[in-house]
Amino acid sequence: MINHPTPTDSDIKRRFGDFSSLSEALDYAAQGRSGINFYSAKGVLLESLPYSSLRTQAREVALKLLNLGLQKGDRIAIVAESDSDFSRIFFGCQYAGLIPAPMPLPVAFAGRSTYINTLRGMIRNSSAKAVVIPETIQSWTPDIIEGFSLKFGGSPAELMDIPTNTSISLPTIKSEDISYLQFSSGSTRFPMGIAVTQKACLANTHAIAAYGLQVKETGDRCVSWLPLYHDMGLVGFFITPMTCQLTIDLLPTRDFARRPHVWLDLISRNKATISYSPSFGYELCGRRAPSSTLDLDLSSWRSAGIGGDMIRPHILEQFAEQYASYGFNPKAFVASYGMAEATLALSFAPLNTGIKTDTVDLNVLETDRIAKPCNDPNITTRTFILCGPILPKHEIEVRDEQGKPVSERVVGSIYVRGPSLMKEYFNQPEETKRVLSDDGWLKTGDLGYILDNEIVITGREKDLIIINGRNIWPQDLEWAAEQNFSSLRSRDVAVFSVDTDEHESIVALVQCRAIDPEERKKLQEEMTHLFRRQHGVDVSVILVPPHSLPQTSSGKLTRAKARKMLLDGEFNLSA
Repeated sequence: MINHPTPTDSDIKRRFGDFSSLSEALDYAAQGRSGINFYSAKGVLLESLPYSSLRTQAREVALKLLNLGLQKGDRIAIVAESDSDFSRIFFGCQYAGLIPAPMPLPVAFAGRSTYINTLRGMIRNSSAKAVVIPETIQSWTPDIIEGFSLKFGGSPAELMDIPTNTSISLPTIKSEDISYLQFSSGSTRFPMGIAVTQKACLANTHAIAAYGLQVKETGDRCVSWLPLYHDMGLVGFFITPMTCQLTIDLLPTRDFARRPHVWLDLISRNKATISYSPSFGYELCGRRAPSSTLDLDLSSWRSAGIGGDMIRPHILEQFAEQYASYGFNPKAFVASYGMAEATLALSFAPLNTGIKTDTVDLNVLETDRIAKPCNDPNITTRTFILCGPILPKHEIEVRDEQGKPVSERVVGSIYVRGPSLMKEYFNQPEETKRVLSDDGWLKTGDLGYILDNEIVITGREKDLIIINGRNIWPQDLEWAAEQNFSSLRSRDVAVFSVDTDEHESIVALVQCRAIDPEERKKLQEEMTHLFRRQHGVDVSVILVPPHSLPQTSSGKLTRAKARKMLLDGEFNLSA
């Protein structure tokens, strides 16, 4: 085991994902010196894995998997720790022609049983023939795999104990073959695996590296704490670095919230240039100053990506102000838009420009679906982030309810087309047909508008609340509450509508840490008045215990699940 990190520069000619398969990409990366480095929650290097070693070990794992009797095209469920075991097994599947399905750790789930039920649904949906479960939850293995007909179900160590049969020939991998299944974290239906082909994956990594991030011939290095079971972590900071021979330093996802400044420290120490986070990652770091013992220099960070959720401008402003003295340049912020059904990325804001915003009249937006510019302090406004133009070789359209393209600044449903799109929802032909047309257009489920050739996301269609002809975005109410009450943090409020026999009403679930009854009553009353005053709507404010609002596996608030939990009586409203 190497006890120092792999160098930043690979010392081979940079290629930007121009390969026919991920195994071919790893064959090339293995000729250089770059690789993956795994760190502890405290930022201590645990293992350094050059791509040359990863290639050798992955090919060995491929032979072990095939020795189990697995056939090309079989699915392998891998509970995705950010470690070298996952790396070897994921790329072992690529060489063996097997289809890995990265699955979440129990970090964002409310309890053991909920997590196991979700995981079993994913295993069933993928028809997995093998399940690999890390040591951290090894005792749960019997409950996870019970009743499945598997060739293997156990830990990475047990998989490594399988004999390597060198007489087996590795199959030929074609660009049309499925590379992996990605389970979308935001699905409100039964978990569905997004089938991404080798060709689609490499088309997206090429676009990300060559156009979105404009990876340089030398000097670029990545740092990430993002989960490898989510598309931003898996594709953005695991697959893409390898396909363009970049070194990547990985921190464990499960410890990030407790030690967010380790992320920044690693960027500083290793002079990283590229790192991404959803809004809440920047919020955790911006909420408090780093320790005085931490000697940070963030001047190398040229692409501070933001994505994975609705982007909140005030959080980025707070972060930039907090870390200006540590060399952080706000022009490094890169807003982007994407989704797992498109492998990952669809658009990137121009580099070296920072965040560009558009402030619009909220009343006109809600009543007419038009993003009318407004800077009048006496009018309620909403500020959106511009997420850049669509990537080359891809197309984007904003359409009305009749499916016709609309003009600039008119809000509608977002459709995309291009070489990065998924093949299908695995074994779900009806669900695939629902979102993917015969001529290749994907209905994203997002709402937004075009401004100066850049896409602006306003929200998810399924979250939109329609009251008396108004289109109300729940995040407007959520953010208003969090900004006006100092006791609230990001993701402490979930807003959604509830249908009754008489009418549709709006509910706000609020995580409340106060115990005093008077203080709780005051919070409810003041928040009700805030919504009525700022947004002109009546909202039922319901206090729920801390940490009780559900999140997706990537850490996003899931309003649909919160609504179901409320209707099912799952919240302890007396707490």
